[in-house]
Amino acid sequence: MAVEAVVAGATGAARTTRARPDARGLGLVVAVLALGGAVLLSLTVGARHIDLSTVWSALGHDDGSEDAYIVRELRLPRTILGVGVGMALGLAGALMQALTRNPLADPGLLGVDMGAAMAVVVAIALLGVTSPTGYVWFALGGAAATSTLVYLLGSLGRVTSPDRMVLAGAAVSAALSAFVGSILIIDGQTFDRWRFWVVGSLAGRGLDLVWQLGPFILVGVVLAAGLGRGLNALALGEDAGRALGVRAGSVRLRGALAVTLLCGGATAIAGPIGFVGLAVPHMARLITGPDNRWVMPYSAVLAPLLVLLADVTGRVLVAPGELEVGIVTAFLGAPVFVFLCRRRMVAL
Repeated sequence: MAVEAVVAGATGAARTTRARPDARGLGLVVAVLALGGAVLLSLTVGARHIDLSTVWSALGHDDGSEDAYIVRELRLPRTILGVGVGMALGLAGALMQALTRNPLADPGLLGVDMGAAMAVVVAIALLGVTSPTGYVWFALGGAAATSTLVYLLGSLGRVTSPDRMVLAGAAVSAALSAFVGSILIIDGQTFDRWRFWVVGSLAGRGLDLVWQLGPFILVGVVLAAGLGRGLNALALGEDAGRALGVRAGSVRLRGALAVTLLCGGATAIAGPIGFVGLAVPHMARLITGPDNRWVMPYSAVLAPLLVLLADVTGRVLVAPGELEVGIVTAFLGAPVFVFLCRRRMVAL
């Protein structure tokens, strides 16, 4: 009888979720168009404004002009990377909140950020790596190793619980933070190099990073794409999920792997960019409701929109200098998120 009630409740929720599919589909189209506008804005606006016709001409062929160099070598790579990084962080945040059933969860709960930071510090201090492109594989490896350790610790025992994974992630992150802090205090030169990476930036990255790390993010997107139904069932609880035919362990493993690939790849490219993975899924839920089949695609579109707008804002706010994108996302996003929480508009 209890199972029938759960199934009936899930079916009713599904009917409610499908009540306005056309509106949500139209909203997603509008979000994609807004993202396209942000891409054009990123290509045209900066310390030096370049009109749209010149941008199109520069994208078509390199005439050797200064404008063509700015568009092709500086703005195009950071725009493409901004879209990829934003998509990865938004999707990873939506997955993490659904997996842990914790509205304040972000990808950093698996220790990905601190794992990447630890690996970058080791690369700088012990191996003399100095460039952002040199940090990439160390950051990705550190993120993957840390999230694997957290998942194994959270899986101890017969049942893997979200709370256990969160506690394992917090413990591992605290230990890595102490390790990183110790090295930075001892070695001032390492701190000087590391602090430019840790604020999160799209500047100084080339398109070669797309080919190196794009496949990891793409695999993460593919893994996440089929998890919506399973995550919806697990939101009802472990027993209800099993009654609905969902294998909780499989969903969690695929979700954790997707988060690792998505957040690890994004952090390796740009460094830690805060707020995006935490707040964008909540913004998506304001439009879609709690259905993860809609929350994830909305998050994958709204997050790069936020990242690109933050990047453009950082370029023009203190021109001819610029603020790093991680700083701008914190300044722009934190007040908005606090407002949403105070209005109680955020719900899983």
